[in-house]
Amino acid sequence: MATERKLNSAPRVVAHKVLNNNVVISIDVSGQERVLMGRGLGFQLLPTDTIDPAKVEKTFILDQGAGAEHARQLLTTVPYSVIEAVTTAVDEAERALGRSLGRRLQLAIIDHIQYVLERMQKGIRMPTTSMPELRVLHPQEFAAATVMSQSVGASLQTALPEEEALFLTMHILNATRDEPNGTAALLFRRVQHVVTTVEGGLGVKLDPVSPDYARFILHIQFLLQRLVAKAMLRGSDTSFFEFAKHSYPRSYAIAADIKSYVSAATGSDLTDEELLYVIVHVERLANQIVDAATA
Repeated sequence: MATERKLNSAPRVVAHKVLNNNVVISIDVSGQERVLMGRGLGFQLLPTDTIDPAKVEKTFILDQGAGAEHARQLLTTVPYSVIEAVTTAVDEAERALGRSLGRRLQLAIIDHIQYVLERMQKGIRMPTTSMPELRVLHPQEFAAATVMSQSVGASLQTALPEEEALFLTMHILNATRDEPNGTAALLFRRVQHVVTTVEGGLGVKLDPVSPDYARFILHIQFLLQRLVAKAMLRGSDTSFFEFAKHSYPRSYAIAADIKSYVSAATGSDLTDEELLYVIVHVERLANQIVDAATA
């Protein structure tokens, strides 16, 4: 599904099917369905009437297949105020990020926000974690999602829960397929699993605002990206790896667990050179914990 701000300067657009006062379906010259939206656009409009282009505020081009029916139903049942608020907020996010967020994001966000509003009316709040890794790995997307949540809430005069910025960030990442072996969201989940492994091995919750934490998160992200790109670090001198392995047994054991997880998740094994850097980062985090306890 694609979206446009205004109709192109077509000579004549016929209303084909009126879904409600704000939503009309037309068929373009190529036979593709378009959902046209605007306040009062469909009021007293007949299927054979010509549509006034000045009244069209949004245009959704429907994909072929089962998804088109879901999109049509969603755009018909969700209040126009929600659709208007979301599409405006997504436009703002795309401008802030300087890129398109894909053809299906707006529908996904409309569906999500409507579900959030329904939950709020029932007094239901979804449990979530703070996901500090998200802020470190994807600060631009998180910032855009935060503004998006605030923008939608302001438009609807309903403050959305604070955690919506996290959920909207995940939607943005899912819409950005920029890794050769999956989405940015998949990469994030793998990093998150590695963090959980380290915290379990050290028996503590890591400090998400510490510089060592940020360095570790970024290192794991780049490690996973190198793994997918088959561009892992390799070295002929194993003496440093053997030294770290025997000098830091706990950090080595945690790094070995990470290696096992990464191997199962990606089908590729970490080199000793890559594992060495993981050991060093984990040991640095362990020393930070000791320093904090003795301070």
